[in-house]
Amino acid sequence: MKLIGKKTGNMTDGSIVKLLISFTVPLLLGNLFQQLYNTVDTYVVGNFVGTSAFAAVGSVGPIINTLIGFFSGLATGAGVVVSQFFGAGDYKNVRNTVNTAVVMTAGMALLFTAIGVLCSPFALRLMSTPDDVFAEANEYLTIYFAGVSGLMFYNIGAGILRAVGDSTKPFILLVISALINTGLDLLFVLSFNMGVAGVAWATVIAQAISAVIVMVMLLKTGECYGVRVGMGMFKLDVFKKIVKVGIPAALQMAITSFSNIFVQAYINSFDKFAMAGWTAYNKIDTFAMLPMMSISLASTTFVGQNLGAGKVSRAKTGTRVAMLMSLAVTVICIVPIMIFASPLVELFNSDPLVLPYGTHILLLLSPFYVLCCFNQIYAGALRGAGDSRAPMFIMIGSFVVFRQIYLAVATAITASMPQMTALTVTVLGYPAGWLICSIAMLLYYKLSNWETKRVVNSVKLET
Repeated sequence: MKLIGKKTGNMTDGSIVKLLISFTVPLLLGNLFQQLYNTVDTYVVGNFVGTSAFAAVGSVGPIINTLIGFFSGLATGAGVVVSQFFGAGDYKNVRNTVNTAVVMTAGMALLFTAIGVLCSPFALRLMSTPDDVFAEANEYLTIYFAGVSGLMFYNIGAGILRAVGDSTKPFILLVISALINTGLDLLFVLSFNMGVAGVAWATVIAQAISAVIVMVMLLKTGECYGVRVGMGMFKLDVFKKIVKVGIPAALQMAITSFSNIFVQAYINSFDKFAMAGWTAYNKIDTFAMLPMMSISLASTTFVGQNLGAGKVSRAKTGTRVAMLMSLAVTVICIVPIMIFASPLVELFNSDPLVLPYGTHILLLLSPFYVLCCFNQIYAGALRGAGDSRAPMFIMIGSFVVFRQIYLAVATAITASMPQMTALTVTVLGYPAGWLICSIAMLLYYKLSNWETKRVVNSVKLET
């Protein structure tokens, strides 16, 4: 059995800066293309269907992210276990973890498809979706969740590759699927006049293609991270390790996303033009956050591999380097966003009634992005160490509990204010939450013994 090949990314030796950059760049580019899925959807409906359809597609993010966020947390757990076994040289258990994660994904794909399709109308009512947006939002969600297994299998496959240091193959796959998604969007909407259903089907088909390709890669590879179909694929002891790291991360991501359903309800209390402005801001915000989030994922793999190899000092140094990289890149991103705020919003929706809202929110919130570097990088490093409980409690406390209290108070205070003023006070709940989360995450990282919480033993095996 081939255990490790020359293309596998061992991050336990060599220049930390070069390793983080070489891992982050394809990861960042891949994430950029992944964001094109929903971004192209919203662009096409915003420019070729209408404002109601644009608001519908853009407003369903919290519902999608609640379910996908939970799975992503479990996938993070699988990636951490893979990276730590890989760093420890325990290639047999790398394979055991990969196989167990794939079986886990198959079961959850069936469950999430059923939950998503059945519960979408309830979730839309929960976030007070206006009647003129409801039907199209429900149509998009129903199709999306019917094909959600493609996204899930791609994510677990790509997560496995990244855990062993390979961020290039996931990037290539995302380029391919994003191009397919874009082409199908234009075909289904412009040629077949399928509207919201067209962009939903385009996304599902593109995700399914990327899932098939990545799973074929894992089935055919002779590396230690290859999938081997047969009896005994699922290992209960390995699953417990995945759950130990993954469940806290899953709960944090799901609960935070679910709370955003209520945040969206506050936004929906304004008119559809404010909703569309918030949607346009969110598209730009997602791209602006990608560099720091990509570096955070790189730090998770780096810390996981190095703690698995028993190199605690190197893991800490890598986290410091990742933080500096994140701050520098984020500041560089903020400048053009501030300068070109209005044209950026106009890319997604040129409606003159939408543009003032989107531009105002973007100019208001983008300077605060630097705060997110601290909570994202330290959370990534802590998860790489196997300590995902602390980030869970800190992020839920900041992004859910605090934010909901803030929004309830803000709504009461701004009830009689002009709409733009009320919207301003409402959206400032985001940077307030970022600040609290970053302070708490920094204090925990500096004062706790997080480096002792790895989930696998550091034992080097013969290869």
